Amino acid sequence: MEYIQEIRVLYSDTDSYGVVWHGAYTKWFEAARVELVEKAGLKLEELESNNFLFPVVELNIRYKSSAKMNERIIIKTKAVEVKPLSVTFEHKVFEKETQTLRVIAHTTIVVFDSKTNKMYRKMPQQMYDKFLSILSSD
Repeated sequence: MEYIQEIRVLYSDTDSYGVVWHGAYTKWFEAARVELVEKAGLKLEELESNNFLFPVVELNIRYKSSAKMNERIIIKTKAVEVKPLSVTFEHKVFEKETQTLRVIAHTTIVVFDSKTNKMYRKMPQQMYDKFLSILSSD
């Protein structure tokens, strides 16, 4: 399963060089991850009320070319690895019109218990199964 999001780059997304500021990508990646996870039937508000949190423990971004203000970009997000302890997502950012690849990124989340302040060593089976349901096979 893949989540595709289209964004217009705003002035507030850019830096003094006129290109997308590196931190803007992380906001876009988070929004895409949330949408993808919710498509699998995992509602974050409900999970949080049951003391489940999903912190990012790893982020790797490879910048291929610069996105600029007013550019229309497409962000394609998919799960690429689901383990009992973590889920890794791949994010690809393209310029819409030319399909020029701008960025490739990977984010890894874990399951954390906000009540005990500890990371799960193995996520609950039902949650694991739902994450598996969004795993991309391509």
